[in-house]
Amino acid sequence: MKTPIVKYLKTKVDDLNVFYREAGPKDAPVVLLLHGYPTSSHMYRNLIPILGEKYHVIAPDLIGFGYSDAPHYKSFHYTFDNLTKYVQGFVDQLGLKRFAIQVFDYGAPVGYRLAVANPEKITGIISQNGNAYEEGLSDGWNPIQKYWADPSEENRNNLRSMSTAATTQWQYFTGVSDKSLVAPESYSLDQFFLDREENEESQLDLFKDYASNVAMYPAFHQYFRESQVPFLAVWGDKDPFFLPPGAEAFKRDLPNAIVKFFDTGHFALETHVNEIGEEILKFLETLPE
Repeated sequence: MKTPIVKYLKTKVDDLNVFYREAGPKDAPVVLLLHGYPTSSHMYRNLIPILGEKYHVIAPDLIGFGYSDAPHYKSFHYTFDNLTKYVQGFVDQLGLKRFAIQVFDYGAPVGYRLAVANPEKITGIISQNGNAYEEGLSDGWNPIQKYWADPSEENRNNLRSMSTAATTQWQYFTGVSDKSLVAPESYSLDQFFLDREENEESQLDLFKDYASNVAMYPAFHQYFRESQVPFLAVWGDKDPFFLPPGAEAFKRDLPNAIVKFFDTGHFALETHVNEIGEEILKFLETLPE
């Protein structure tokens, strides 16, 4: 079987360029992959060929991440509502009418916002360590929650270590039993973009605004209950940020949700892409067109 060809493209959404990866037959069901922090669509580089054999796969970089435009934090509001606005514009620009979404980390609150606003478009949701319940938040969130409660300069400065090379590598390695499976270009590329001039300020603005995602959890839960959208959670069970109870919690609002755990950390696709890809393909086969 031929490996699907991946194209690397850009499109203009309003005033900004959005970079995206695309593979698979144009007339096949669409799967939209949304990445998290501090990465980009590059995190899906090994999954895209697996899904692209049967599906039309599209993976954009969020504004401020990867190869999409990263406007200065003083000229662009780095909020999750604004990131979602550009993903919505991207979806409209490409004319996507019906699609499944795969969400991870930051991509989850963006994807869930997109689903709440476009329930008729969403055929199914795959969440890979993409949280929507407070019990999924580990103690690792404590310094960020402190910043939400008191957005002082001191609390902001205490989060600057989150953007260092050591922390980025720690995110990739924590919970991984065989670190030789983690490609060094993954965390190196993430760090390259994190190290762009004043990008750290944009990321600190997003840390602050993450509180808006937690505030929206009830709206996400209502969408889950009312839509009963087909749902698959594939979770690295040693994620230092998003705990397994957060994956199990989806079953409260989506009793038919499928929850699968893997013996790995936050970036589960680095170590378990074949196993996770197999679960996703099985799930996608069950979705309505």
